[in-house]
Amino acid sequence: MSDQPDFKDALFQALRNHLDGVQGMSELKRLSGGASQETWAFELATAKGPQKLILRRAPGGGGREGTSGTGTAVGLDNEAKVIEAARTNGVAAPAVEYVLKPEDGVGEGYVMARIAGETLARRILRDAEFDAVRPKLARQCGAAMAGIHQTNVSGIDALKVVDGPAQLAQYYERYKTYDQPKPVFELAFAWLRERLKAPRQVTLVHADFRNGNLMFHPEIGLAAVLDWELAHLGDPLEDLAWICINSWRFGMTGKTVGGFGSVEEMLAGYVAAGGHAYTPDEVKVWEVFGSLKWGIMCMSMYEAFRTGYDRSVERAAIGRRSSETEIDLVNLLLG
Repeated sequence: MSDQPDFKDALFQALRNHLDGVQGMSELKRLSGGASQETWAFELATAKGPQKLILRRAPGGGGREGTSGTGTAVGLDNEAKVIEAARTNGVAAPAVEYVLKPEDGVGEGYVMARIAGETLARRILRDAEFDAVRPKLARQCGAAMAGIHQTNVSGIDALKVVDGPAQLAQYYERYKTYDQPKPVFELAFAWLRERLKAPRQVTLVHADFRNGNLMFHPEIGLAAVLDWELAHLGDPLEDLAWICINSWRFGMTGKTVGGFGSVEEMLAGYVAAGGHAYTPDEVKVWEVFGSLKWGIMCMSMYEAFRTGYDRSVERAAIGRRSSETEIDLVNLLLG
């Protein structure tokens, strides 16, 4: 019995009809990772030579709402538009080769170039092959975020405006539904209500800019920004702080930005690439919110496990990590 998906032939036919010189396709292989979308690697044989590609597809081919808690997921067709808009502005991201159509019979998704590099934080932060580029990663991330925040997305109507105060209110309502009081979370909500303000400027926000969604190469550093499904319009500080969350440092707690750099280095790269001159204190406010948000997202994972919606070990394991965010919040609020 073949282990190939039932949409393989339909995908090949769609690509042969819409891309130049397609002659054949090697077997599809589903990749691990990607909690909300399917990711498949494959190779096309073309008149110009082999082309390595990635299919990003909705689970089972059908549309599905995002898991952000704020309803900001834009859908895979619009995600592809956002990526191309960002690439036009010089942001490193995979080129979108084809957006699937309903008549293709493959489902919702798009095909993009496969970028060489590594996304596993353990290797990026510890393996010797990344030693040479690791010192410049924070500045590169700052520059990439500046490019994202200066991207013109005026033609993508699906993007919603979700600022800090709106997100704070939404996450508080979500937190209350779980009926699991956490004094540290309550303290963080009170602290943030006084400090999380409306944005000085509203820009495109990636909204999940962190280790795991960034492709790094040992020779060039940041090679691509991935997973744009939560992109929306909002406060640029949301991105600048999200990569600073302790959970995304994977044990390298002394390096605030992704476990590999400092906030000052990141902000220097951001300003040098045309971004606004934000301060570390402004980033910290959003870091507190990001830590709180991730804690509530972990609670959501446990709730899915507890109610039987998804009894996977992964849900339970992530759910218990809300306690880690309580420690992070105490350190941030007392620091």
